[in-house]
Amino acid sequence: MNAGNYVNLVTRGVAEVFPHQPESTDPRQCLVRLLQTTDRPLRVKLGVDATGSQLHLGHSIPLRKLRAFQDAGHTAVLIIGDFTAQIGDPTGRTESRPPLTAEQVHAYAQTYLDQIRPLLDFTTPGRLEVHYNSTWLSRLDLKEIIHLLGTMTVGQMLAKEGFAERYSRNHPIFLHEFLYPLLQGYDSVAVRADVELGGTDQKFNIAVGRDVQRHFGQPPQFGLLVPILLGTDGVQKMSKSLDNYIAMQDHPSLMYQKLQRVPDHLLPQYFELLTDLPLTDLPPNPREQQKLLAQTVTASYYGATAAAQAARATAGNIPEFSLQGVTFPVKLFYLLAASGLCRSSSEGRRYIQNGAVRLDEERITAVDQEYSTPELLVGRVLQLGKSKFVRLVP
Repeated sequence: MNAGNYVNLVTRGVAEVFPHQPESTDPRQCLVRLLQTTDRPLRVKLGVDATGSQLHLGHSIPLRKLRAFQDAGHTAVLIIGDFTAQIGDPTGRTESRPPLTAEQVHAYAQTYLDQIRPLLDFTTPGRLEVHYNSTWLSRLDLKEIIHLLGTMTVGQMLAKEGFAERYSRNHPIFLHEFLYPLLQGYDSVAVRADVELGGTDQKFNIAVGRDVQRHFGQPPQFGLLVPILLGTDGVQKMSKSLDNYIAMQDHPSLMYQKLQRVPDHLLPQYFELLTDLPLTDLPPNPREQQKLLAQTVTASYYGATAAAQAARATAGNIPEFSLQGVTFPVKLFYLLAASGLCRSSSEGRRYIQNGAVRLDEERITAVDQEYSTPELLVGRVLQLGKSKFVRLVP
C-alpha cells in the first residue's frame, strides 16, 4: 500500500480534528497537514474503559482508525482503563454510573484484548503499546490529585454537556465524576500522546487532556473524533442496552445475518466506518450492498471461509426455531428433537454418532455436545442429513 492510500485510510470517516487551521473547515485537510509535517512516528492514543464483557461494532470504529495509523507507520498506544472504569465515564449519562469492583474490571479487561486482537497489529515491533492506566493512576497520592484538580474550575466542568444537563435538572453530580476527565487527561501525560482518538461524544474529555498536558509542560495532543455508529434499528446509537448492536464476538452466522439486514439509509455510514472498500465502487442495488457489507465485515473478524459459510447458511428459506423456551445449558441431541429435526433425543444421539449432524456446516460428533448460553447458538443453522435445516433464533 502506498503512502497516499495510508493517508486515505487515516482520514476516512473523520468527523473532526482539533485544533484546526482557521482557513480550513475540512477536518481531513487538517489531519493530512499533521501527517505530512511530522518528522517522527506519532504516538496515537486510544483509551477503552473495561466496563462490560462485550464490545460491539461501534467500538470498532476508533480501533480501526488506530490500525490505520499503525499501517501508516505510527505507534498505537492502547490504554485499558482499568482504573478509570471504576469511576465510570459520565459522558452521556443522566445519572451516576454504578461503581464496578476491581475484580469485575480485571475480568472485563481480559476479554477486551481478545476482542481487539483481530483489529490491531500486535506483531510488528514498535507499532503497539498496551497500557493499563492503574499503572500510574493508582500511584497518585492526595497531594498529586489536589494538584490535578487545581487545573480546572467548577465552571469549566459544568460546561461539559452531560454535567450541564444534570445540573439544570437538579440531578446529583458527585465529586468523583469530576475526576474522570482529569484522569483521562493524565493518561495523555503518562504516555506523551500526540493524538487522541475518540467518538464525537469524547471531545470534552480529549480537550481536557490537552489542558492537562500543557499544565505538565508537554505539547498538547491533537484530538481526532470519529462518528457515533447508529444501531441496527437505524435510529439510536449502537448500544447493548438498546439491543440494536452487533457484537464483535457474535458468531459469524449471527454477525452476517444482522449485517445483511442493516437498513438501506445506514449502508453509506456502515461502509465508510466499518470497511476499507472504495465508496465509489459499491453495487447500486441496496440488497447487493447489504450482502457485500455482511461478507466484508464478517470476513474481517473471522476470515473469508467463515464469511462464505455464513452466507450459505443465511441463504434460502430456512425454517426457524426459537430458543426462548429452551433451558440452558442444553445438549445438542435435545435441540434436534425439540426443533423437530428428529423424533426423540435418543434418535438425535444416534444421528450425532453417525456423523449426520452439522452446525453451520461443521460436523458435530460429540454425542454429549452441550451449549451453556443461547448466545452460542443464535443465528446458526442446525442441519440433519442433507435436506433438513433449521435456523436457531432468540
